[in-house]
Amino acid sequence: MNSIYCQNLEVAYNGNAVISDLDLKVSSGTWTTVIGPNGAGKSSLMHAILGLVPSKGSIQISGDEVSNLSLTNLAKKVAFVPQEPVIPDGMKVFDYVLLGRIHNLGFFAAESSVDIDIAEDILKKLDAYHLIDRVVDTLSGGERQRIVLARALTQKSPILILDEPTTALDISHQHEFLNLIDEFCIKENLTVLAVMHDLTSAGRYGDRVALLSKGRIEVEGIAEEVITSEIINRYFNTEVRVINDEGGPVVVPSTNSYLRRRNNGK
Repeated sequence: MNSIYCQNLEVAYNGNAVISDLDLKVSSGTWTTVIGPNGAGKSSLMHAILGLVPSKGSIQISGDEVSNLSLTNLAKKVAFVPQEPVIPDGMKVFDYVLLGRIHNLGFFAAESSVDIDIAEDILKKLDAYHLIDRVVDTLSGGERQRIVLARALTQKSPILILDEPTTALDISHQHEFLNLIDEFCIKENLTVLAVMHDLTSAGRYGDRVALLSKGRIEVEGIAEEVITSEIINRYFNTEVRVINDEGGPVVVPSTNSYLRRRNNGK
């Protein structure tokens, strides 16, 4: 079964198409990573799936057209970790994480003991319970991103969408954050759709990789089929080498590029 199904998707801003005739299927319980050069339309794709920007064509979430879903019902199906989350100044960690339960509350309703238990359980599973009384503004980058993930997971939605979630993190915190997501999603059988810049991480964490270029999916498959020297060099207009090891493809600058830079510096 497909958790996410886009068919003939089109997105345009001021008459300029950023996504054209795009088809994408994300199977339930799998992790699909979207890669592509800057300006390829990756974030626009995520925002269209979330109903945040107007689009044409069909977008289905677990068989329901996104255009027919209320924001509340969409939130019950999909949780979102944005690239730059908006967090009110002075908000405490637990209050922020509890925002993930809003879609389950009626007008003027307060959080129930069940909502509180869910939020506390997620924080414990993400090894972040010790931050519960901290103000989000005082957290480090890695701690903050973990709390943003906790809010999303507290929704208890079966689909998790990530838009470049590790951009502001150093390499250690990137791996820590992605491992957390991977472990949690395997245990909870979540479906993940993620946009990622780091091609090596994209290949290591995704069951499937889709390469987006000029608003279209140009290549799609397992990491070893998509993240190759030929394909990356062609669509990213660069020179890299791809080394395949047991963890998946590793993308490194080509020897020619390194030698040219070194010689020019002499």
